[in-house]
Amino acid sequence: MKLNNEEKKQLSTAIDNMNDALDVFIELYNESEEDVSIIEFEDQTIKAIKRAVDAYGKEAVSKKINTIITEIFSFLAETKGSKS
Repeated sequence: MKLNNEEKKQLSTAIDNMNDALDVFIELYNESEEDVSIIEFEDQTIKAIKRAVDAYGKEAVSKKINTIITEIFSFLAETKGSKS
């Protein structure tokens, strides 16, 4: 392939940009973590959550679920601590 000086500069710039982008992809890959679910919801629970999100919005449902779970586990921690 024959190139003039301007075409060589453009090609060189394009290659540099591709290398920079590849470095970013490699960095993202190296810093990535496996997405592991903490718990698995049953289909019935997922359907209930989806209905609630449709009715009340994601933020409201997330807040309610987090409040409920936090309350449940705070109770369990107190119960476990008192048995020891």
